[in-house]
Amino acid sequence: MAEAKISENIEEYLEVLYRNGSNREQVSTTQLSKDLGIAPGSVTQMLKKLEDLGYIEYTPYKGATLTDEGMKIAQKITRKHRILEKFLSDILKIKEENIHEQACEMEHSLSDEAERALCTMLKNPDLCPDEKLIPACDFEFSSCQECFSQKDFDQVINRKFNLLSVSELNVKSEGTISFIRGDNDLLDEITKAGIKVGQHLQYELAENDIDNNYLVFVDGEELNITAEMANNIFIRV
Repeated sequence: MAEAKISENIEEYLEVLYRNGSNREQVSTTQLSKDLGIAPGSVTQMLKKLEDLGYIEYTPYKGATLTDEGMKIAQKITRKHRILEKFLSDILKIKEENIHEQACEMEHSLSDEAERALCTMLKNPDLCPDEKLIPACDFEFSSCQECFSQKDFDQVINRKFNLLSVSELNVKSEGTISFIRGDNDLLDEITKAGIKVGQHLQYELAENDIDNNYLVFVDGEELNITAEMANNIFIRV
């Protein structure tokens, strides 16, 4: 049975909530109104609807946070938008000032199969042109190499849980490493650091030094990892 299509309007709301509170931070009605260019009263009505649908938790006069289901949808549409921006910029050489608007128009109709193909063609990017993180795919793979080895898209299964990269985590966040993104060179670098899928990771803090390293504990061992590693190591949330 095919999944019911979610309206573009709902996707836009969830995308803005994710952009402002990817780690379930509460986003105010005022912030949503500003980002969406919609009157606060209309935003409040939509938030009540989204809560009824199970996509958010809404507290009147304070704001909203994404639920697991809302997070899943928000990450998916955000990922498609930022991969499209990367494609429009790097491959089609679209003018910088036109990229965001064109990606907005395309993101809602981009199929999962086409998204996966774009990701492969772009060599598993972690950042869009304006240096914002591209969320992980929601396919049930533990690495990009595992994804690449599955040629038949009809055999690809969607992941049942959400992921956040180390670079998105709040201090003291922790979970199981469930996906590592990147090419063979990056995977080798991460493996040599002693990091692999299945280990427990706790994020401590971002070191504000020249290298912008992240301090984490992996199975209890203290490690300093680079920003690139932090963007591409994902834990289950």
